Amino acid sequence: MKSLDSFKRIKLGTLPTPIHRLDNISRICGTNVWIKRDDLTGIGLGGNKVRKLEFLLADAKEQGAEIVFTTGQAQSNHAMLTAACCRRLGMEPILILKKRGVMGKKGNLLLESLMDTDVRFMDVPTYDSIYEEMDRVGKASGKKYYKIPCGGSNGLGALGYVDCINEISKQGQAFDYIVCPEGSGGTHAGLSLGAKLFMPETTVIGAKVDTDPFEQITPEIMREACKLLETDTKINDDEVYHVDAAGPGYAIPSEEGNEAIKIMAHNEGLFLDPVYTGKAFGALLKMAREGRFKPDDNVLFIYSGGAGGLFAIDVE
Repeated sequence: MKSLDSFKRIKLGTLPTPIHRLDNISRICGTNVWIKRDDLTGIGLGGNKVRKLEFLLADAKEQGAEIVFTTGQAQSNHAMLTAACCRRLGMEPILILKKRGVMGKKGNLLLESLMDTDVRFMDVPTYDSIYEEMDRVGKASGKKYYKIPCGGSNGLGALGYVDCINEISKQGQAFDYIVCPEGSGGTHAGLSLGAKLFMPETTVIGAKVDTDPFEQITPEIMREACKLLETDTKINDDEVYHVDAAGPGYAIPSEEGNEAIKIMAHNEGLFLDPVYTGKAFGALLKMAREGRFKPDDNVLFIYSGGAGGLFAIDVE
């Protein structure tokens, strides 16, 4: 297998991010709950996308790109962090976003405005038209350009979370379960593949915050990453684990997620968001209530960031 160190990478994040036990949440859940602070990756407002962008933007630089395109919905954390990382690297970010979610100069759209980011919207049902528009705009510019998919979720981006598991494996605590938000599949794919490679006794569970078919999407991203790593690790779809946390729909707050946000804030002084981490933590609480975890289990929650969304969407 190829070493992760053999891939081009630009240092953007403040790594490793810390892990600590949530003592009050552990008492509530009746098991040992820990948190991986990937909200502290050190650029923008932090978040999981920085790990992916270290690989993706290195590839863009290698290809001589001056413009970097990406997409997502209006309050996309990934889009905001792509813009922030591009600004640091002297590259021009152009965000072509779905006209979906909270609009106006608030949340991540406010942060993108502060960075003087070129943000455009398309009212389309799928991303195919947006990727075509990226090509049209990029070719018209006469500059070299690079397209990053929604969420940075492809095989190369997923290597950021393969590496995250390698990082966790060296931080001194073994885990029975890892729970992460799943909004485009790349973070879950990287964690699941990384667990197979570096922490085989650990089960990774993706909490789906959207209704996309992640049962197919996530294993396919894992296979893409396996090809890049030149590993023959077998990926079985039924060994990639998911729970539903979408509630009424993507970027629409759920009762379970809002309750989880308040529980985390009240008991640990940490602030989750209503799109990703709140819903994912709500799924963890539900699994604990249903007896999924034993009292002596160690469960790690990936705190993937998303603070911008908290200031755009009301939590009742």
